[in-house]
Amino acid sequence: MKILILCTGNSCRSQMAHGFLQSFDKTLQVFSAGTEASGKLNEKAVLVMKEIGIDISQHTSDSVNKFLNKEWDFVITVCGGANEVCPAFIGKVKNKLHIGFDDPSFAVGSDDFIMSEFYRVRDEIKQEFYKFYNEKIKKS
Repeated sequence: MKILILCTGNSCRSQMAHGFLQSFDKTLQVFSAGTEASGKLNEKAVLVMKEIGIDISQHTSDSVNKFLNKEWDFVITVCGGANEVCPAFIGKVKNKLHIGFDDPSFAVGSDDFIMSEFYRVRDEIKQEFYKFYNEKIKKS
């Protein structure tokens, strides 16, 4: 099963979702991309995932253009904030879903508050993608 997770920068939320899905089932072919890929991973996203035993440090931040001509079982957008536009994907896709999350990289405040936002969003991504995995993938 091939799954593409889309976001804007492909540095944080899509990378965490990518890491979680692969941790749930090693047989899945999971990729992530961004419409405006930053080219690097968010260090705080890498840290909060590492703290729960999931290493995403070797992931790459790729442009969605790299994946347009491939076929996908699922394409999932994860951007959530009202100030952000979710990417449209025009490739060959069996199922398109949107599971939106706030972008913790936009958090402003103390270091503790910013990290609490990364933890909150990480935990929300884990919960929603585990639900997706159980309801859409495991049952198929």
